Amino acid sequence: MKDVQKEQDTRNIQIDRVGVKGVSYPVVLMDRDNKTQSTIADVSMSVMLPREYRGTHMSRFIETLEEYHGRVSPSNLGSFTKRLCEKLNASESSVSFAFPYYFRKKAPVSGIESFSKCDVVLEASYEAGNFDMIIGIGLNVQTLCPCSKEISRYGAHNQRALVSLKVRCEGLVWFEELIAIIEASASAPLYTLLKREDEKYITEHSYENPRFVEDVIRELAVMLDSEPRILWYKANVTSSESIHNHDAFAEIERRRS
Repeated sequence: MKDVQKEQDTRNIQIDRVGVKGVSYPVVLMDRDNKTQSTIADVSMSVMLPREYRGTHMSRFIETLEEYHGRVSPSNLGSFTKRLCEKLNASESSVSFAFPYYFRKKAPVSGIESFSKCDVVLEASYEAGNFDMIIGIGLNVQTLCPCSKEISRYGAHNQRALVSLKVRCEGLVWFEELIAIIEASASAPLYTLLKREDEKYITEHSYENPRFVEDVIRELAVMLDSEPRILWYKANVTSSESIHNHDAFAEIERRRS
């Protein structure tokens, strides 16, 4: 059958990225505590299309995904992106896997366990033999306002905040390690299941540990700067303010010299 995609294109325009996105696909991930974890990923895959070709072969993206049987980890994305280049006769490729990641978490006093969730994205690219990967974590935490605590006779306003962290690493860094860093930067972590004694502890702990978004982002930076495996990071903290009709945010980006 005629290969229309390989027809000569005369407009002389290279396309930076062409591919498929919004692919919902079951994947198996590395899990620090349970070895593997199954989830559903939103997958995007693309390659650079040279100016001389009319189109790329979209089916080959899914074929490559099938070759890996849905197994995804930071350790095999290098070979995955390289395989895309080989499969589609391209010099550059990029992929993104976005998925919910679940981990077990104990309540601070009762010790009762439940599942918690964060949002993870793995972004990888391959070009001229060079591989690049970014790990992204999105996690909700609690913040309590230092100013509100200082000026109020009793109580202080507190709210949920979203911490979005992206890192480039040298060596293996578990999702759970990044989660622990994020939670340690906040007034208190969030839990799915709590008993009364746990609620009391968290309420008092956050009151004794007030944090502006500026405090959270700086605490993150201190911990990330002290981790030699992390070469670059970009962090954003957005607080869904409970007494203001707007959000507060802070952002920082650093590269290890």
